[in-house]
Amino acid sequence: MNDPNNTNANTTGNTNATGTPADAAVSAGADAAGQSFGHNSSSAAAGPAKESAMRKHGLVSAKLLAIAIGMFGFGYLMVPIYDIICEVTGLNGKTGRVAASEYENVALADPDRMITVEFVGIVNAGGSWEFKPEVSRMQVKPGVTYNTSFFAKNLSSQPVVGQASPSVSPATAAKYFNKTECFCFTRQEFDANSGRDMGIVFVIDPELPANVDLVTLSYTFFRSQPPA
Repeated sequence: MNDPNNTNANTTGNTNATGTPADAAVSAGADAAGQSFGHNSSSAAAGPAKESAMRKHGLVSAKLLAIAIGMFGFGYLMVPIYDIICEVTGLNGKTGRVAASEYENVALADPDRMITVEFVGIVNAGGSWEFKPEVSRMQVKPGVTYNTSFFAKNLSSQPVVGQASPSVSPATAAKYFNKTECFCFTRQEFDANSGRDMGIVFVIDPELPANVDLVTLSYTFFRSQPPA
């Protein structure tokens, strides 16, 4: 026969080991609450971090945009500034500008000396121009004024403004090649499909080094922004 006391003991022991359904429900609810609190805490912490990262990204983008705009403006201004510096100093073969009266009574160092001057017309890449010298070369005496011209034509169907940038080679001759009049001093306006001759008056300084007997004057013609 089974002992009733043993049965009660076993029943009681099993109940204590497994717990009641109510206890299990309370434990599960606590775990779920803990997980929910942890998730909400992580979300709350991630919010400010995400906003901070977005602000930093926006600042970096704004700085990069400002740098790009600054570089574009600097590059645009450097061309005329560079040309002015080179024309004044003679750097990179830029020619000079003088008054015609400066050479009216200049004594020639060597009356028999002759210099060959070559003329070259270059169209800047992408330009819709026809641009060429009237003559390809001339024989000139240092200290004597000469004139020639370049022909330019706008090949586009729109009015445009052109500008010429001069250069002399060899570079050592640049400061001795002076212009009294030149179309390169100002911007040139052209109607659609129109062209014209543009004059230049120049003189080579008698102080040109004796080892230089050939000078090349090049003009690069490019589209310029109209004056504001």
